[in-house]
Amino acid sequence: MTGLRAFLLPHRVVMLALALGVVIWCAVALRWDWLPKYLPLIGEGIWRTIWLLAVTSVLGFLLAIPLGLAQAAGPWYLAAPARVFCTVIRGTPLLLQLWLLYYGLGSLFPQFPAIRQSELWPYLRQAWPYAVLALTLSFAGYEGEVMRGAFKGVPSGQLEAARAMGMPRLTILRRIWLPLAIRRALPTLGGETVLQLKATPLVATITVVDIYAVASRVRQDTFIVYEPLLLLAVVYMVITGGIVLGFRWFENRVPSRVA
Repeated sequence: MTGLRAFLLPHRVVMLALALGVVIWCAVALRWDWLPKYLPLIGEGIWRTIWLLAVTSVLGFLLAIPLGLAQAAGPWYLAAPARVFCTVIRGTPLLLQLWLLYYGLGSLFPQFPAIRQSELWPYLRQAWPYAVLALTLSFAGYEGEVMRGAFKGVPSGQLEAARAMGMPRLTILRRIWLPLAIRRALPTLGGETVLQLKATPLVATITVVDIYAVASRVRQDTFIVYEPLLLLAVVYMVITGGIVLGFRWFENRVPSRVA
Protein backbone atom coordinates (compact mmCIF):
# COMPACT_ATOMS: atom_id res chain seq x y z
CA MET A 1 0.00 0.00 0.00
CA THR A 2 2.86 2.35 0.80
CA GLY A 3 4.39 1.69 -2.61
CA LEU A 4 1.10 2.51 -4.32
CA ARG A 5 0.81 5.79 -2.43
CA ALA A 6 4.38 6.69 -3.36
CA PHE A 7 3.60 6.00 -7.01
CA LEU A 8 0.33 7.97 -7.04
CA LEU A 9 1.93 11.31 -6.29
CA PRO A 10 0.07 14.37 -7.67
CA HIS A 11 2.54 15.13 -10.46
CA ARG A 12 2.57 11.49 -11.55
CA VAL A 13 -1.24 11.35 -11.62
CA VAL A 14 -1.30 14.48 -13.78
CA MET A 15 1.27 13.06 -16.18
CA LEU A 16 -0.63 9.76 -16.45
CA ALA A 17 -3.86 11.63 -17.12
CA LEU A 18 -2.20 13.71 -19.85
CA ALA A 19 -0.66 10.60 -21.42
CA LEU A 20 -4.02 8.81 -21.36
CA GLY A 21 -5.67 11.85 -22.94
CA VAL A 22 -3.11 11.91 -25.75
CA VAL A 23 -3.60 8.18 -26.39
CA ILE A 24 -7.39 8.55 -26.54
CA TRP A 25 -7.11 11.55 -28.86
CA CYS A 26 -4.73 9.68 -31.18
CA ALA A 27 -7.03 6.67 -31.26
CA VAL A 28 -10.14 8.74 -32.05
CA ALA A 29 -8.93 11.65 -34.16
CA LEU A 30 -6.26 10.03 -36.33
CA ARG A 31 -6.58 7.51 -39.17
CA TRP A 32 -5.72 3.90 -38.37
CA ASP A 33 -7.69 2.10 -41.07
CA TRP A 34 -4.43 1.19 -42.84
CA LEU A 35 -3.11 -0.73 -39.83
CA PRO A 36 -4.71 -4.17 -40.48
CA LYS A 37 -3.33 -4.28 -44.03
CA TYR A 38 0.25 -3.57 -42.94
CA LEU A 39 0.16 -5.45 -39.64
CA PRO A 40 2.09 -8.54 -40.91
CA LEU A 41 4.76 -6.31 -42.44
CA ILE A 42 4.98 -4.31 -39.21
CA GLY A 43 5.50 -7.52 -37.26
CA GLU A 44 8.32 -8.56 -39.60
CA GLY A 45 9.90 -5.12 -39.30
CA ILE A 46 9.80 -5.20 -35.49
CA TRP A 47 11.31 -8.68 -35.44
CA ARG A 48 14.10 -7.66 -37.83
CA THR A 49 14.88 -4.57 -35.74
CA ILE A 50 15.09 -6.60 -32.53
CA TRP A 51 17.13 -9.29 -34.29
CA LEU A 52 19.62 -6.75 -35.63
CA LEU A 53 19.89 -5.10 -32.22
CA ALA A 54 20.48 -8.36 -30.35
CA VAL A 55 22.95 -9.91 -32.80
CA THR A 56 25.06 -6.80 -33.35
CA SER A 57 25.13 -5.88 -29.65
CA VAL A 58 26.29 -9.35 -28.61
CA LEU A 59 28.87 -9.65 -31.38
CA GLY A 60 30.04 -6.08 -30.85
CA PHE A 61 30.51 -6.62 -27.12
CA LEU A 62 32.46 -9.83 -27.71
CA LEU A 63 34.74 -7.87 -30.03
CA ALA A 64 34.96 -4.94 -27.58
CA ILE A 65 36.46 -7.13 -24.84
CA PRO A 66 39.76 -7.88 -26.67
CA LEU A 67 39.82 -4.29 -27.99
CA GLY A 68 39.58 -2.90 -24.46
CA LEU A 69 42.00 -5.44 -23.05
CA ALA A 70 44.58 -4.74 -25.75
CA GLN A 71 44.47 -1.01 -25.02
CA ALA A 72 44.51 -1.46 -21.24
CA ALA A 73 47.28 -4.03 -20.86
CA GLY A 74 48.39 -5.29 -24.24
CA PRO A 75 51.75 -4.80 -25.96
CA TRP A 76 52.10 -1.85 -28.29
CA TYR A 77 51.64 -3.93 -31.45
CA LEU A 78 48.16 -4.92 -30.19
CA ALA A 79 47.26 -1.69 -28.39
CA ALA A 80 48.03 0.57 -31.37
CA PRO A 81 45.73 -1.19 -33.90
CA ALA A 82 42.97 -1.41 -31.30
CA ARG A 83 43.30 2.30 -30.53
CA VAL A 84 43.30 3.20 -34.24
CA PHE A 85 40.21 1.05 -34.84
CA CYS A 86 38.26 2.66 -32.00
CA THR A 87 39.34 6.14 -33.11
CA VAL A 88 38.26 5.59 -36.72
CA ILE A 89 34.92 4.07 -35.74
CA ARG A 90 34.13 6.81 -33.23
CA GLY A 91 35.38 9.57 -35.52
CA THR A 92 33.32 8.73 -38.62
CA PRO A 93 29.54 8.61 -39.08
CA LEU A 94 27.89 5.21 -38.96
CA LEU A 95 26.06 5.97 -42.21
CA LEU A 96 29.41 6.46 -43.95
CA GLN A 97 30.72 3.16 -42.58
CA LEU A 98 27.55 1.38 -43.69
CA TRP A 99 27.71 2.76 -47.22
CA LEU A 100 31.44 2.02 -47.52
CA LEU A 101 30.76 -1.61 -46.68
CA TYR A 102 27.65 -2.03 -48.83
CA TYR A 103 28.34 0.17 -51.85
CA GLY A 104 32.13 -0.13 -51.60
CA LEU A 105 33.11 -3.60 -50.45
CA GLY A 106 29.84 -5.13 -51.62
CA SER A 107 30.33 -3.79 -55.16
CA LEU A 108 33.79 -5.40 -55.40
CA PHE A 109 32.69 -8.97 -54.70
CA PRO A 110 30.82 -9.50 -58.02
CA GLN A 111 34.05 -8.79 -59.91
CA PHE A 112 35.67 -11.98 -58.58
CA PRO A 113 34.38 -15.20 -60.18
CA ALA A 114 35.66 -17.26 -57.25
CA ILE A 115 33.40 -15.33 -54.88
CA ARG A 116 30.40 -15.44 -57.23
CA GLN A 117 30.72 -19.21 -57.49
CA SER A 118 31.28 -19.81 -53.78
CA GLU A 119 28.71 -20.83 -51.20
CA LEU A 120 28.96 -17.39 -49.59
CA TRP A 121 27.65 -15.54 -52.64
CA PRO A 122 23.92 -16.02 -51.83
CA TYR A 123 24.62 -14.16 -48.58
CA LEU A 124 27.10 -11.59 -49.86
CA ARG A 125 24.64 -10.43 -52.52
CA GLN A 126 22.11 -9.49 -49.83
CA ALA A 127 22.12 -6.33 -47.74
CA TRP A 128 21.69 -7.67 -44.22
CA PRO A 129 25.25 -9.08 -43.78
CA TYR A 130 26.68 -5.61 -44.42
CA ALA A 131 24.17 -4.11 -41.97
CA VAL A 132 25.18 -6.64 -39.31
CA LEU A 133 28.88 -6.02 -39.94
CA ALA A 134 28.58 -2.22 -39.84
CA LEU A 135 26.47 -2.16 -36.66
CA THR A 136 28.74 -4.72 -34.99
CA LEU A 137 31.91 -2.76 -35.74
CA SER A 138 30.28 0.47 -34.61
CA PHE A 139 29.18 -1.03 -31.29
CA ALA A 140 32.61 -2.60 -30.78
CA GLY A 141 34.38 0.71 -31.44
CA TYR A 142 32.42 2.61 -28.81
CA GLU A 143 32.22 -0.20 -26.27
CA GLY A 144 35.93 -0.98 -26.75
CA GLU A 145 36.75 2.39 -25.21
CA VAL A 146 34.34 1.67 -22.36
CA MET A 147 35.98 -1.68 -21.69
CA ARG A 148 39.42 -0.07 -21.78
CA GLY A 149 38.40 2.19 -18.93
CA ALA A 150 36.68 -0.67 -17.12
CA PHE A 151 39.77 -2.88 -17.30
CA LYS A 152 41.98 -0.06 -16.04
CA GLY A 153 39.51 0.70 -13.26
CA VAL A 154 39.79 -2.73 -11.68
CA PRO A 155 41.86 -2.40 -8.45
CA SER A 156 45.37 -3.63 -9.08
CA GLY A 157 45.54 -5.11 -5.58
CA GLN A 158 43.08 -7.85 -6.51
CA LEU A 159 45.08 -8.78 -9.58
CA GLU A 160 48.34 -8.79 -7.63
CA ALA A 161 46.79 -11.00 -4.95
CA ALA A 162 45.68 -13.46 -7.62
CA ARG A 163 49.19 -13.52 -9.09
CA ALA A 164 50.66 -14.07 -5.65
CA MET A 165 48.40 -17.11 -5.26
CA GLY A 166 49.87 -18.55 -8.44
CA MET A 167 46.86 -18.14 -10.70
CA PRO A 168 47.60 -18.36 -14.44
CA ARG A 169 46.94 -15.23 -16.50
CA LEU A 170 43.94 -16.70 -18.29
CA THR A 171 42.39 -17.77 -15.00
CA ILE A 172 42.90 -14.28 -13.56
CA LEU A 173 41.26 -12.77 -16.64
CA ARG A 174 38.35 -15.21 -16.64
CA ARG A 175 37.57 -15.28 -12.93
CA ILE A 176 38.60 -11.84 -11.64
CA TRP A 177 39.58 -9.17 -14.16
CA LEU A 178 36.87 -9.65 -16.78
CA PRO A 179 33.91 -10.05 -14.36
CA LEU A 180 34.92 -6.95 -12.40
CA ALA A 181 35.38 -4.95 -15.61
CA ILE A 182 31.98 -6.00 -16.95
CA ARG A 183 30.32 -4.98 -13.68
CA ARG A 184 31.89 -1.55 -13.98
CA ALA A 185 30.79 -1.23 -17.61
CA LEU A 186 27.19 -2.39 -17.13
CA PRO A 187 25.54 1.07 -16.79
CA THR A 188 27.34 2.37 -19.86
CA LEU A 189 26.64 -0.85 -21.74
CA GLY A 190 22.92 -0.32 -21.24
CA GLY A 191 23.14 3.19 -22.66
CA GLU A 192 25.19 2.01 -25.63
CA THR A 193 22.57 -0.67 -26.36
CA VAL A 194 19.86 1.99 -26.46
CA LEU A 195 22.00 4.05 -28.83
CA GLN A 196 22.50 0.94 -30.95
CA LEU A 197 18.72 0.63 -31.24
CA LYS A 198 18.50 4.23 -32.44
CA ALA A 199 21.18 3.46 -35.07
CA THR A 200 19.27 0.55 -36.63
CA PRO A 201 17.05 2.77 -38.85
CA LEU A 202 20.13 3.50 -40.97
CA VAL A 203 19.98 -0.02 -42.40
CA ALA A 204 16.88 1.06 -44.32
CA THR A 205 19.19 3.08 -46.60
CA ILE A 206 20.63 -0.18 -47.97
CA THR A 207 17.21 -1.86 -48.50
CA VAL A 208 17.03 -3.79 -45.22
CA VAL A 209 13.35 -3.78 -44.22
CA ASP A 210 13.24 -2.95 -40.52
CA ILE A 211 10.41 -1.21 -38.68
CA TYR A 212 11.62 2.20 -39.89
CA ALA A 213 11.52 1.04 -43.51
CA VAL A 214 7.99 -0.30 -42.96
CA ALA A 215 6.83 3.08 -41.62
CA SER A 216 8.38 4.82 -44.64
CA ARG A 217 6.61 2.41 -46.98
CA VAL A 218 3.26 3.09 -45.30
CA ARG A 219 3.76 6.82 -45.76
CA GLN A 220 4.68 6.36 -49.42
CA ASP A 221 1.73 4.07 -50.16
CA THR A 222 -1.00 5.87 -48.24
CA PHE A 223 0.30 9.47 -48.03
CA ILE A 224 -0.46 9.32 -44.30
CA VAL A 225 2.38 11.00 -42.44
CA TYR A 226 1.78 11.33 -38.71
CA GLU A 227 0.20 7.99 -37.82
CA PRO A 228 3.08 5.77 -39.05
CA LEU A 229 5.58 8.04 -37.32
CA LEU A 230 3.64 7.89 -34.06
CA LEU A 231 3.50 4.11 -34.28
CA LEU A 232 7.23 4.05 -34.98
CA ALA A 233 7.92 6.20 -31.92
CA VAL A 234 5.81 3.91 -29.72
CA VAL A 235 7.67 0.81 -30.99
CA TYR A 236 11.08 2.33 -30.26
CA MET A 237 9.95 3.53 -26.83
CA VAL A 238 8.66 0.07 -25.90
CA ILE A 239 11.90 -1.62 -27.01
CA THR A 240 13.95 1.02 -25.19
CA GLY A 241 11.91 0.47 -22.03
CA GLY A 242 12.58 -3.26 -22.28
CA ILE A 243 16.32 -2.66 -22.64
CA VAL A 244 16.43 -0.29 -19.67
CA LEU A 245 14.42 -2.61 -17.43
CA GLY A 246 16.50 -5.61 -18.50
CA PHE A 247 19.81 -3.94 -17.66
CA ARG A 248 18.41 -2.56 -14.40
CA TRP A 249 17.27 -6.06 -13.42
CA PHE A 250 20.70 -7.46 -14.26
CA GLU A 251 22.54 -4.70 -12.38
CA ASN A 252 20.48 -5.40 -9.26
CA ARG A 253 21.61 -9.02 -9.29
CA VAL A 254 25.33 -8.39 -9.32
CA PRO A 255 27.27 -7.03 -6.34
CA SER A 256 27.40 -3.25 -6.36
CA ARG A 257 30.86 -3.11 -4.82
CA VAL A 258 33.69 -4.15 -7.10
CA ALA A 259 36.61 -2.89 -5.05
